[in-house]
Amino acid sequence: MSGADPAHRITMIGKPGCHLCDEALRIIERVAADLGVSYDVRDITEAPPEERDEYWEKIPVTFVDGKPHDFWRVSEKRLRAALT
Repeated sequence: MSGADPAHRITMIGKPGCHLCDEALRIIERVAADLGVSYDVRDITEAPPEERDEYWEKIPVTFVDGKPHDFWRVSEKRLRAALT
């Protein structure tokens, strides 16, 4: 592990069958494992209406510590930088 705060948390909003979400999740899993950071994945189809309205066209959407980080694609380099 290199310098990440284990208190950090990554959240991804996606949906089943979304190939961009699958790609993003692979990056998130790799970065989280390398840095010892936790993550969770939320299904936009089960989200409150206001969240669906805001993020539906942007999935996958990633958050670091509850703050928007990336949408449509996840940059591994940017994600690592945000966590270290």
